[in-house]
Amino acid sequence: QVQLVESGGGLVQAGGSLRLSCAASGAFSRSGGFSRYAMGWFRQVPGKEREFVASIRWWNGAITYYPPSMKGRFTISGDNVKNTLYLQMSSLLPEDTAIYYCGAARSSLVDVRGVEDIGSWGQGTQVTVSS
Repeated sequence: QVQLVESGGGLVQAGGSLRLSCAASGAFSRSGGFSRYAMGWFRQVPGKEREFVASIRWWNGAITYYPPSMKGRFTISGDNVKNTLYLQMSSLLPEDTAIYYCGAARSSLVDVRGVEDIGSWGQGTQVTVSS
């Protein structure tokens, strides 16, 4: 079992930046941590489905993936010694307002491309972008 705790959300004006963090702990580290499990960021607005933002994996090099709609303003990264995941967000827009969640892949050595690939979720952190 892995515990994921997000932080870094808050209120920011349009055009601003935020960096979200996600600390992973628990049996995750003993199972190989980031070296074996892909990680992802998602976001959700009330009444809508959870939306995939970005993912990263570290086996065979640090490989990131962004769906086309998320390319350009979001950067995923991580520290696989500290087991901490990051999401750098820039040029934020009011439509980026959402609860942001990090997730760990349900199986080792499997890429994350959507909610169906996630086995563990954090509790989420609210990001509000004012116009």
